[in-house]
Amino acid sequence: MVTDPIADFLTRIRNAQMAGHRVVDIPASNLKKRMTEILYNQGYILKYKFEDDNKQGVIKIALKYDLASKQPAIQSLERVSRPGLRQYASPSEFRRVKNGLGVAIISTSKGVMTDKEAKAQNVGGEVLCYIY
Repeated sequence: MVTDPIADFLTRIRNAQMAGHRVVDIPASNLKKRMTEILYNQGYILKYKFEDDNKQGVIKIALKYDLASKQPAIQSLERVSRPGLRQYASPSEFRRVKNGLGVAIISTSKGVMTDKEAKAQNVGGEVLCYIY
């Protein structure tokens, strides 16, 4: 049993990129689906598909690589808040990820969103992860 599904989500993507896989399958949940949509909208993955398997479902993610250097588009996936130590922040406390080039995924009362969207809506929440 997985005790931290968000860390499992990030680790599956990280491991698939290190192995050079094109597609990775991840067990679905509403939180993971929203995180996948954010990754796609920010340009970190090529495409994604939600499949129903009569259980909880599966998310298929097509990973994005640089054509010339074969390097993955995602350089780092860093889990911030974890079950043993939750990290919360207000909009004024959001730190810049990779000097503004990265993105933080925040779980707010208005849903899961990027740090820029949360700052624009002036809502704080749990800082789930940093991606760059």
